[in-house]
Amino acid sequence: MLTERQQEILSFIETEQREKGLTPSTREIQKHFGYASQTSVMQYLSTLEQKGFLRRHARKARALITPMQKVRITNVPIDGQIPAGMASPTEQAIEGHVSLDRETVNASKRARTFALRVRGDSMIDAHILDGDIVILEDRKEVQSGDIVAALIDGETTLKRYVTDRGRPYLKAENPLFPDLVPARELLIQGVMVSLVRKHNRSVEKQKSG
Repeated sequence: MLTERQQEILSFIETEQREKGLTPSTREIQKHFGYASQTSVMQYLSTLEQKGFLRRHARKARALITPMQKVRITNVPIDGQIPAGMASPTEQAIEGHVSLDRETVNASKRARTFALRVRGDSMIDAHILDGDIVILEDRKEVQSGDIVAALIDGETTLKRYVTDRGRPYLKAENPLFPDLVPARELLIQGVMVSLVRKHNRSVEKQKSG
């Protein structure tokens, strides 16, 4: 998925191609968006190319192509909210869907993918904020360091899964919140693979660590 500014630049390129029959040059893009130099434009174009939205040809200022037909969009259901704070009883209500580029989402093709809206700030040091949408895989296999949606002693939460001498617990990514050690059970409901930022709606691949 694209950030708001990436989408704006892509839309500008597509509009210029459609209305003028020419791809705008980097200087024209720079002027349209008011950048001080072409460096920012080149960075955006490079990112769009890496994500598969553009194909560029060297030494041709106007040879930007937008192969939108190659982008595969999938609708991921938002299955409700999840506390990123203290664990609380599970309350799920489908809130709709979020549309994502399959190539951007770091998910396998075998597991069901679903989304949950984050409520709370116990994961802010992992760059997961209140209101963000986490994309998860419905799988039980989990490695130490993965961020998971988990059911711990009957209550659900979003935390980092950690094992210490073979014993699992859930780690908060905010020093104001305690780690959670299961007294009876710890069930993994999903493993996080991507994140949709609440402000610019961008998707970031999840990195364990």
